[in-house]
Amino acid sequence: MTYCLGIKLKSGLVAIADTRITSGTDTTTAKKLYVHQKENHSIFLMTSGLRSVRDKAFTYFKEVMEEDKGELNKMYKAVNAFGEQLRRVSDEDRVSLERVGLHFNLHTIVGGQLKDDDEPKMFLLYPEGNWVEITSTYPFVIIGNSGYGKPILNRTLKYETSMQAALKAGFLSFDSTRVSANDVDFPIDVVLYENNSFHMTEHRFEKKDLQQISEQWDHELKAALQNIPDKWVDVILNKLHQ
Repeated sequence: MTYCLGIKLKSGLVAIADTRITSGTDTTTAKKLYVHQKENHSIFLMTSGLRSVRDKAFTYFKEVMEEDKGELNKMYKAVNAFGEQLRRVSDEDRVSLERVGLHFNLHTIVGGQLKDDDEPKMFLLYPEGNWVEITSTYPFVIIGNSGYGKPILNRTLKYETSMQAALKAGFLSFDSTRVSANDVDFPIDVVLYENNSFHMTEHRFEKKDLQQISEQWDHELKAALQNIPDKWVDVILNKLHQ
């Protein structure tokens, strides 16, 4: 499993991905957030699913990007191009994977801005190669282990949220997932993209970098629990003790 979060804001895009790879009882670290950057061309991809499918699809897609002569001038065209390579891998490998009991599976978050986009775009691409666009109405998407970290984002994120606040909420969402699931962990890779900048900023955070923030979050959650009024609880507790 994995944890990858993409956020679309009025000011730009935020991407967060963990790096834990679990295979049986073995755990390793591998990059799940990839950036392709050149003049007037900024794109990131995050994946959740079979690593062999991801690696092969990425290899094919990189060739497409390298050979591009300007046809990929909008994000939806780049997403379509990756979807075509994913279907190509499906045609080549699906039968042999299913023969050994493996389900062909790769969900991908693709975000960025190409030269003719009027604003940054973000998409969720399904294993079949079809996609949906992430919009201001519901401005984030998680692939992988989404259940534990989603509630805080539902409560705190809006399209108008600042990039700073969105990054903090995104980390707390990851941290809530990390403490509840043994297949999600540090380090985490972060990418920030500001509108029309055509420059993606990347950074990797190790556990020691954010340990204090994690501990503060834990402390403030416990304090918030203690501050919740007791009167409604006392109604049933008084019945228990009658």
